[in-house]
Amino acid sequence: MNIFRRFIKRGFDLIVSFIGLMLLWPLILIIAIIVRLASKGEAFFRQKRVGRYGKIFELYKFRTMYFEKDSNSTVTVLGDDRVTPFGGFLRHWKLDELPQLWNVLKGEMSFVGPRPDVPGYADHLKGADRIILTLRPGITGPATLKYRNEEELLAKQSNPELYNREVIFPDKVRINREYIENYHFTKDIKYIIQTVLGWKT
Repeated sequence: MNIFRRFIKRGFDLIVSFIGLMLLWPLILIIAIIVRLASKGEAFFRQKRVGRYGKIFELYKFRTMYFEKDSNSTVTVLGDDRVTPFGGFLRHWKLDELPQLWNVLKGEMSFVGPRPDVPGYADHLKGADRIILTLRPGITGPATLKYRNEEELLAKQSNPELYNREVIFPDKVRINREYIENYHFTKDIKYIIQTVLGWKT
């Protein structure tokens, strides 16, 4: 992706995330209050993720799991008993991602791009696949849309973590490489519209 395209992409992210936060702050506040009232714990979930050039940043989401239920698992499946009822609603409609507008405004994320992985997964990127780390991670993207129902897919597997590591992750890497190597701003708009309307790629 050339410098001009990066400039346009970042300009769009900056303007739209600012407008989004200004317009959606009442909804964000209401959701935060409900999360606090629905179960014990903070309204927001913060987690270290790998960003552009491998730099670690703190990603924000609404908390969707019970505060008391801790797990070493890095994947979530449909029907996971760690997820609160309201958290399940937020996950289904992707509303748990709204706080990431702040990550976009700060320049840690983009609206469209590869999803930011937890530390460890980026270590498996080799050779040409590491081009993924040259782009800001995104809230949505072609890989995210293809695996919109990832939790449901993982629930059908006997070993969800193994399936995620050996099947889903490599496929996401392939899709994200193709996205970067054939980037066009109009595709970003298409992916954002598909995300809002709940369409798959």
